[in-house]
Amino acid sequence: MSSQTPSPFIVEVENAWKVYQTGSVRVEALRGVNMGVKRGEMIAVMGPSGCGKTTLLNCFSGLDDLSKGKVTVEGVDLAKMSDDQKSEFRAKRMGFIFQAYNLLPVLTAQENVELPLLLAGVSESEAHATSLDVLKMVGLGEWRSHKPMELSGGQQQRVTIARALVNKPAIVWADEPTGNLDSENSQEIIKLLRSLNQQYGLTLVLVSHDTQIAQQTDRIIRMRNGQIESEVKPTITAS
Repeated sequence: MSSQTPSPFIVEVENAWKVYQTGSVRVEALRGVNMGVKRGEMIAVMGPSGCGKTTLLNCFSGLDDLSKGKVTVEGVDLAKMSDDQKSEFRAKRMGFIFQAYNLLPVLTAQENVELPLLLAGVSESEAHATSLDVLKMVGLGEWRSHKPMELSGGQQQRVTIARALVNKPAIVWADEPTGNLDSENSQEIIKLLRSLNQQYGLTLVLVSHDTQIAQQTDRIIRMRNGQIESEVKPTITAS
């Protein structure tokens, strides 16, 4: 029996740097970032435009490579994986939600959600059943046969959330998930994400410019000039 205690962190980051060099122009998008994300935690990354929020998300999820430093996800050092291995790891263990819904317009809601499962080699019958379960989870079971253009913005984002969850990922990365929505739909989406986080222990890291959204997470990380400026726990007041 191993005496080693498993780490409470699903993501661990050590001295992360990301430098973009274009000709003589050098931009340090991340500058020595250290942080961890605990299993089941929901955190918001905030800061002014250009502070490194999206770069942080891209590098820590393996969509982009660090210039220096180390990121481990579920104990796996991303830098030691090939591009193909990282792609497979993301497909199986991560979910992504973006500001742009990125839904295929010719497919129904259910077909959009099924797609990651079919690409992963899951049988059509299993993919069909699983995708319907997840659509019901996000409140869209009755809309499964509708195509994206027949859905509201809030409904389309629910489809993207269902697609992000269908592979039962260990962690979901969300870049401005409410950026294209009005305030009412934004609140609905963040409540849904919070509910999924609390009910299923889903780990969520979301980039947002919206303070009201961030206030509904476990921890707010504020960035400036590629560095973490502060970390605070939100103070949610009863409505």
